[in-house]
Amino acid sequence: MSDAARPGVAGLSPLKRAGLAVLAGVLAGTGHEPFSLLPVSLIGLGAAFWLWRMAATGRGAFLSGWAAGLGYFALTLHWIVEPFLVDIARHGWMAPFAVSFMAGGMALFWGAAGWMAWRVAPRSALGWAASLAAAELARTFVFTGFPWALVGYVWVDTWARGWASVLGIHGLTLITALAVAGAVALGLKRGAILSAGILAALIAAGALLLPDLFPDYSSSNGKIVRLVQPNAPQHQKWDPAFRDTFVARQLEYSAQPRDDGGRPDLIVWPEASVPYRLSGAGPLLEQIIQSADGSTVVLGITRREDLRNFNALITLTPDGLGDTYDKAHLVPFGEYLPFGPIARRFGLRGLAAEDGYGYTPGPGPALVSLPGIGRALPLICYEAIFPHGLRGAERPDLLLQITNDAWFGEFSGPFQHLAQARMRAVEQGLPMVRVANTGVSAMIDAGGFVTVSIPLGEAGFIDAVLPDTLPPTLYSRTGDWPVGVAIIALLAFASLNSRRKTD
Repeated sequence: MSDAARPGVAGLSPLKRAGLAVLAGVLAGTGHEPFSLLPVSLIGLGAAFWLWRMAATGRGAFLSGWAAGLGYFALTLHWIVEPFLVDIARHGWMAPFAVSFMAGGMALFWGAAGWMAWRVAPRSALGWAASLAAAELARTFVFTGFPWALVGYVWVDTWARGWASVLGIHGLTLITALAVAGAVALGLKRGAILSAGILAALIAAGALLLPDLFPDYSSSNGKIVRLVQPNAPQHQKWDPAFRDTFVARQLEYSAQPRDDGGRPDLIVWPEASVPYRLSGAGPLLEQIIQSADGSTVVLGITRREDLRNFNALITLTPDGLGDTYDKAHLVPFGEYLPFGPIARRFGLRGLAAEDGYGYTPGPGPALVSLPGIGRALPLICYEAIFPHGLRGAERPDLLLQITNDAWFGEFSGPFQHLAQARMRAVEQGLPMVRVANTGVSAMIDAGGFVTVSIPLGEAGFIDAVLPDTLPPTLYSRTGDWPVGVAIIALLAFASLNSRRKTD
């Protein structure tokens, strides 16, 4: 029977069912920041599965999955237009293409999941859930990866995020897909009961995995970290008429004493907070060391080596320049252009790149020493969205993210970026110091709780107690391979079960 001949949802055509799938994807996307509508998100995901089950061919299953993904990514990634609006004259024309290509491209993963699930086991809840989790895992790695707005992040504001310490974000995605598809497959009454039970179990068990449900950070006995947020709008950040104002603001914030008259142990400035290359910033670095008055300072700066440019993080101590870390996972089309020499012939360059070709990636994860604090794993901007990227070095004492979220607008992008940083802290059992140019700067404990923060769009600084480091989590030891094995096993079981039913 062809897909067009099958009655489907109330006799609707495949095209109309695809329209409903787009709507289901939009609803599924509302579980992410800034909406955080978890129940609506789960209903949307369930609707996407239900509509997928209506497909009679692999092509129809692909279309259903792709349409749901299109709605999901159009909502969760709509902030992607913001970088192109910073310099409208040069890049504004790309904005509509960026959001449509990004949403449509990411939706291909969901389309492939729909097709694969239909080929493995048509109408199977296990097959669909495992295929969706496989697609989300795949987009973490394919073409350098872009694991933004993974399904599992819908739990970040609940205690269920504690599961990330055991299974990681991809494990949470798999559990979510299994729960939703299983509830839909059971029907309305039994499915509703199952859904309520699963929700309660996920949250309750997740709470047991968190280190402390009601942490108290009022003590001043620990190490004190100062988060410095200059709030430099992207269109002014590099403008000679404004950039020194933002530098002066950060110097002033760094020089202020603590409320008790002492000095912070560590001061952190955001990504690219110094608008000069490292080789020419010597006098300014001396000013920063003087303003810090004995505190160690971490800041973002660009540096040049031969003909290569690097997006770097450096440490400054009272004795001078300390460790340097070069960003390893660069943003395609932002910090570099794939096939740069060809693109340059057409006058194209990365949005944040220099000299057309963009930045050069650093060698990979490496720890930096912070005197009086310990060893930190530095993460520059979107390096914090890659869970596997935190496992390439020795275990640090803390995670340290500096970022310039001015590129992401003021509605959803910065909040989604913060949510992903919180999950990294849970996965590793490590506190995270997060400092963003325009916000949200925050101290995050090992359970993903934000202990203190500076709101988006405000200039200021805040002193925060550095939370404790937990023992290594199960996820930090195993990574994603157990979830990968579980996905393969579920697909194999669903296939065998489907064949048994058709024999």
